[in-house]
Amino acid sequence: MSLVIVGSIAFDTIETPVERVERVLGGSATYSSMVASFFSPVELVGVVGEDFTARYRAVLESKGIGLEGLETIKGGKTFFWEGRYGENPNDRETLILELNVFEQFRPVLPDKARKAGWVFLGNIDPEIQIDLLDQIDGDARVGCDTMDFWIESKPEKLRELLKRVDIVFINDSEARLLSGEINLVKAGKKILLMGPSATVIKKGEHGAMLISEENIFLTPAYPIDEVKDPTGAGDSFAGGFMGYLASRGELDEKSLKKAMMIATVCASFTCEKFSVAALEDLSSEEIERRLQSLQAMVSL
Repeated sequence: MSLVIVGSIAFDTIETPVERVERVLGGSATYSSMVASFFSPVELVGVVGEDFTARYRAVLESKGIGLEGLETIKGGKTFFWEGRYGENPNDRETLILELNVFEQFRPVLPDKARKAGWVFLGNIDPEIQIDLLDQIDGDARVGCDTMDFWIESKPEKLRELLKRVDIVFINDSEARLLSGEINLVKAGKKILLMGPSATVIKKGEHGAMLISEENIFLTPAYPIDEVKDPTGAGDSFAGGFMGYLASRGELDEKSLKKAMMIATVCASFTCEKFSVAALEDLSSEEIERRLQSLQAMVSL
């Protein structure tokens, strides 16, 4: 089944203790689409400026990603983010944030996207996420991401959205903020009561936790020799998760657990190089080999 992914497409300037790269391809929808494309057909919906030239579109097209829903604003500039990481990759500081064309982003789904069986809503305004769901024909399976800014600034709209999604992706601090619970198991279960049938809590270098109506399932982060750039790891995780489920066409417990393992592996590749460089070079065979390696690490 096809998967529609809606979110940001950006240029990033990234600084780590050992290296700095400027105006490289980034954005939540970029990472999640490139990873999901290994598992299912993807239609990307987003907005860019005129500075998003053919060579950047070619990166997405090389993965077979449908770009009918990618709007280019004449005379506009693409969303830009600059950030700095400390020795601990979890320590990130935003230095510059320029929304540019993303500030007025009000997506209209093309006809093909309206008929998609699966939808992933990246971290954007919950009012826009709800509007996108209103444009879907039929009963699509829906995953969404969110963040502390929306939890605090638009709690009612976020609650309205959560009643209409199947899976919510959220990090540990956001799960505590949304639920009001310190314990993550309690937090995940409380979020289920808001509507989703599965809560995926991302914990960075400590892995991820899936809490569904029937089970709790944990995955560690896949160990790699060096984290060069953690930008987009969470988006890659969500892309792998949703892409695999769309390929299966199922939302059962077995598929959810397999999706957690695949998502973990995909996120690890993203961290090994800056921007989307690792995803450009990645193959399905490499994903499968690392998946088998992860399974061997966590099995008795």
